[in-house]
Amino acid sequence: MTFIKVCGLRDESSVDAAVRLGVEAVGFVFAESVRRISAQDAAPLVRRTTDDTVAVGVFKGAPVAEVIEVASTAGVGTVQVHDLKSADEVNRLHEAGLRVIRAITAGDGSGDLGADHLLVDGATAGAGVPWDWTGQSRPAGDWILAGGLHPGNVRTAIEQTGAWGVDVSSGVESSRGVKDVALIEQFVATVRSGA
Repeated sequence: MTFIKVCGLRDESSVDAAVRLGVEAVGFVFAESVRRISAQDAAPLVRRTTDDTVAVGVFKGAPVAEVIEVASTAGVGTVQVHDLKSADEVNRLHEAGLRVIRAITAGDGSGDLGADHLLVDGATAGAGVPWDWTGQSRPAGDWILAGGLHPGNVRTAIEQTGAWGVDVSSGVESSRGVKDVALIEQFVATVRSGA
């Protein structure tokens, strides 16, 4: 079954919908973004998740020590980091008890840094723009596809890339930064229809 992460959540109804639908992960953005949330505001939302729906903190431009501190305050056990530079940084996050999703842009040829999962996004993370699924080389093993996914293209994306998982944010919004429960439901149903 395809792993689903719904990212950029900031309200109870969206989190509750994702949990009810059985998605594998929900993301809380702690980087500069219209979807940014503070660790303090995220904490009660994180407590609404379950063992089956993992809370993920999303970071870009933060030192490892800050990632660890914010993750602890918010209560997330997994972090998605968009600018990891070395295996040492991944090790430090692991030593802090965190699981690590390393986010890269399509075409990034850098090697394996030892993260638990790899997420491949478009050229600008969070921009909601698909990358060339057929023209770019794709990583081996289990990886998560991100970038411009929505209910209308996610089945094609999975079929063309063979991705193990998918990550959606803007594709389930009624307006920029505002999640739409009906679109989340539609996205999950579309992914699961081909499971």
